[in-house]
Amino acid sequence: MTATARSVALPSAVATALAAGLLTAATAAAPAAHAAAGATLPFTSVEAEAGTTGGTRIGPDHTQGTLASEASGRQAVRLASGQRVEFTVPRAANAVNVAYSVPDGQSGALNVYVNGQKLARTLAVTSKYSYIDTSWIAGAKTHHFYDNTRLLLGQNVQPGDKVAVEAAGVQVTVDVADFEQVAAPAAKPAGAVSVTDKGADPSGGGDSTQAFRDAISAARGGVVWIPPGDFRLTASLGGVENVTLQGAGSWYSAVRASRFIDQSSSAGSVHIKDFAVIGEVTERVDSSPDNFVNGSLGPNSSVSGMWLQHLKVGLWLMGNNDNLVVENNRVLDTTADGLNLNGNARGVRVRGNFLRNQGDDSLAMWSLYAPNTDSSFENNTITQPNLANGIAIYGGTDIAVRNNLVADTNALGSGIAISNQKFLDPFSPLAGTITVDGNTLVRTGALNPNWNHPMGALRVDSYDSAINATVDITDTTITDSPYSAFEFVSGGGHGHPTSNVTVRGATVRNTGTVVVQAETQGSARFADVLATGVGAAGIYNCPYPSDSGTFTLADGGGNTGWSSTWSDCSTWPQPGQGNPDPDPGRNLTKGRPATASGSQDVYTPGKAADGDANSYWESANNAFPQSWTVDLGASEAVRRLVLRLPPSSAWQARTQTLSVQGSTDGSGYTTVVASKDYRFDPATGNTVTVTLPGGTGLRHLRLQVTANTGWPAAQFSEVEAYLS
Repeated sequence: MTATARSVALPSAVATALAAGLLTAATAAAPAAHAAAGATLPFTSVEAEAGTTGGTRIGPDHTQGTLASEASGRQAVRLASGQRVEFTVPRAANAVNVAYSVPDGQSGALNVYVNGQKLARTLAVTSKYSYIDTSWIAGAKTHHFYDNTRLLLGQNVQPGDKVAVEAAGVQVTVDVADFEQVAAPAAKPAGAVSVTDKGADPSGGGDSTQAFRDAISAARGGVVWIPPGDFRLTASLGGVENVTLQGAGSWYSAVRASRFIDQSSSAGSVHIKDFAVIGEVTERVDSSPDNFVNGSLGPNSSVSGMWLQHLKVGLWLMGNNDNLVVENNRVLDTTADGLNLNGNARGVRVRGNFLRNQGDDSLAMWSLYAPNTDSSFENNTITQPNLANGIAIYGGTDIAVRNNLVADTNALGSGIAISNQKFLDPFSPLAGTITVDGNTLVRTGALNPNWNHPMGALRVDSYDSAINATVDITDTTITDSPYSAFEFVSGGGHGHPTSNVTVRGATVRNTGTVVVQAETQGSARFADVLATGVGAAGIYNCPYPSDSGTFTLADGGGNTGWSSTWSDCSTWPQPGQGNPDPDPGRNLTKGRPATASGSQDVYTPGKAADGDANSYWESANNAFPQSWTVDLGASEAVRRLVLRLPPSSAWQARTQTLSVQGSTDGSGYTTVVASKDYRFDPATGNTVTVTLPGGTGLRHLRLQVTANTGWPAAQFSEVEAYLS
């Protein structure tokens, strides 16, 4: 799902062999992704920018609302009418699918050439299913520029052969071509009930809805056969249970319907496989069930070998779908999610699927009304979700995200989001163990336009409530993230903590800004995280709100390449900027997260680090000793403190008795300056200077106050720390 208000010189590596043949390298220098991640695909993709062309190469670009930013590899080739791009065939094939874009309101064709010979058939191209507007989603712009068009070539081509596409009568931007060896149509299973026997029209001219319903009723407990052809349905199917719906293959048997199955319950044992469902959804209307499956298939069901295209959502699953398996499907060009487990999913396995060009989360689990439990997304390949995340887990218990490949996310999304964003109630937050293992993220993460705020490739988000589940993130590969690799945030702006997180065994290459972007209180343990090509600094550690608490990074050993900390919480690091040299005269505490042993009314700890001498922190009254602590973000050689009270003459002179303590890890504190009396007098600015001994290095600075002659509480309007 897309949040309605998420707070939340780029690396120029072009597409490479991501996994299992997803993309063929455009340049040999681009880093390869983890070979074990992603689906085993029946096709191999080749980027247009890797081909030979007289057209114009566009990108790379990560700017929301541009054609290049939504393209695979953030690059594509623009063809004027009559121009072509030629691909070198990477494998034996007899079919091609092309991802493309044409200007809004236009349509036309791509002529196809094999080894220089023009084919009689063309690839139809249209803007009909593109240029989606979702004005109710904050931060959204017109998006979903690309579409997919496919063709059986009518001949076999071999590795090294040349296949070209040529724009005919319209400007076409070509993104990527998928080459596939499609098997011959499957035969009708013995005993199956064919929809044509019940009157279905394979030409697509007639309405086959009733024929499908009659075949399902007749085949109860058996197989409904959907032979090669185009079958048009004008209404959805219901009452589907104890039946197999089977086609001759997704390139041969096609159902033309924007709503296929819509039912709130089922006895289950529904098996849907080996055909295409291609809709006519041209806008996103969230109140309309324009989905392949809307609701429940019932327990012990499966969906496999399907081609799903031009729908709002592939599968929006509610009710009882216990032990459902969704595997080896293609989900293309949906205006919203590819698949959403919308609560109450138990034991669901979503694996081996390919998803491209979703208008919201490609794969999501949303624990609304009841938690999703013991369910997983495994070995899926996801590319180009253009308004949200590749994979999103919103609440749920004992969830696994394993060995997925996610590439090229766009606005408002990360590659993977583990989140307590609820959207609606009743919601079940994350619980048990959330396993995120073996995933590869390529060019994922984005800039959130609502806050001009970067979103990490992998985001842990305590949006609406604290994350108390155990979150294990292991063996992650993150390549060419435009911003950060790992983000920890409370996206609703409330500062809820993220805790119990372990990141172990990660490889981060060419991240645009930082490796760790910590924006809320909490903690995470990092071990064996290796980073190269870091754009700005290793760590951005600036929890929001500034007085919400600290985020602790525990070092589990084996971490290399990301030890530096961004030095200025008042600015965002920009991609490739490098960490600016700290101003030696700056106040190290300004804007840093502060905590205290107690506070009185509205006089919270952050007011002593906000740069405003007229606001102040006041501890709980009549309860000495009291302490005030600030996290400087990194170990600093502090030499001088300036302690202030409001300069107003209404404040009487007073003496506070205090000591200065320091810590490198936020747990064990040592005394830096012994306890003594300090006189604050409005006549001299109500200011006290404390000199720290040479050789003092501390990250966490604490003032311990045991007495105040002017008021029975500790009080500071500003605590300033300086390097000299």
